[in-house]
Amino acid sequence: MFRIKLAAALLFLPFLSIAQSSVKDSSISMLMISPGIGLQVPGGDMAKRFGNNTVLSMDVIYKHRKKWMLNAEGSFIFSNKIKETNLFTYLINTNGEIIGDDGRIADVRVFERGYYITLSGGRLFNLKKPNPNCGFFITAGGGYFQHKIRVEDHNKSVPALQGEYKKGYDRLTNGFCIRESVGYLYISNYRLINFFIVADAVQGFTKSRRSYTIDNMNTETKQRLDLLYGGRIGWVLPLYRQAPEKFYTY
Repeated sequence: MFRIKLAAALLFLPFLSIAQSSVKDSSISMLMISPGIGLQVPGGDMAKRFGNNTVLSMDVIYKHRKKWMLNAEGSFIFSNKIKETNLFTYLINTNGEIIGDDGRIADVRVFERGYYITLSGGRLFNLKKPNPNCGFFITAGGGYFQHKIRVEDHNKSVPALQGEYKKGYDRLTNGFCIRESVGYLYISNYRLINFFIVADAVQGFTKSRRSYTIDNMNTETKQRLDLLYGGRIGWVLPLYRQAPEKFYTY
């Protein structure tokens, strides 16, 4: 019986220590769920294919009471700024139009779509105010990066842009990436306002995953360096056990 009680005490000791600490006056361990939005500028090989993009992110962050951080992030990137001007060279007529099998001008649109998933580690540097859980942070890590050109034939009137044929135009590209972030984390004393501001840099070491590109009539085999630079802002939902209120009587 003594061993069972001892094991239970050791199991719940971390939670008891958190419960006796206040976010207002102590650095505590906490889990944070942080959706965000931002803008990014491409660089390297990616700048030859796409313009600026929007990014939607979701971070799950664990901050240790000693201010070390572990961050799992998933980000979705999208834009309508495509720089591949000769993508449909063999489909357009002399007027620069694509004619569908219904005899009408086809409504074909292209978009950037992509995502990256990374796991990062870093540290929080506290400024003491408004509490020991706020401050500037630096993280770095690696993961997986993918992007492509999304081709949409709105009326589905161009057979060459349907099914497997579409893959000859989408430039599907993916590979390993690394990511560095510098930002500021704010955790309210009363859980009312919590947010982050961060600058990110992503370096993707990628390759084309399509065996053939129809417009170029060849296979892309070279190693690519796809870069993204940008900033994000977001809301933070901190998950931690609140310290009990103290009452004094005289």
